[in-house]
Amino acid sequence: MIFGMGPLELGLIVLVVLIIFGPKNLPKIGAALGKTVKNVREGMEDGKEELSEGPVESHDDVEVVEDEDDADAPETPATDAVFCSKCGAKNAADAEFCSKCGNKLN
Repeated sequence: MIFGMGPLELGLIVLVVLIIFGPKNLPKIGAALGKTVKNVREGMEDGKEELSEGPVESHDDVEVVEDEDDADAPETPATDAVFCSKCGAKNAADAEFCSKCGNKLN
């Protein structure tokens, strides 16, 4: 007995489903039902895995180590570039003329 139903009740349900949906659509319905059951089972397993993992630990006590190359770098960005007032091109700080347009830099 499945779900407390005997063979007569199950046969009657199958007959009603066959009449309503027809024999051509039964494989499609079966496949869709199988995929749905599979997705529900996977979803239930994922929920159990999330619960079993426990709470996420905080990493506030982790010390951040800076690279050695960054220790030598200045705190503020260096202004070793001069921009041309005419064309806006970036030039070296000691340049007297713009490398793009030739305008005299101030």
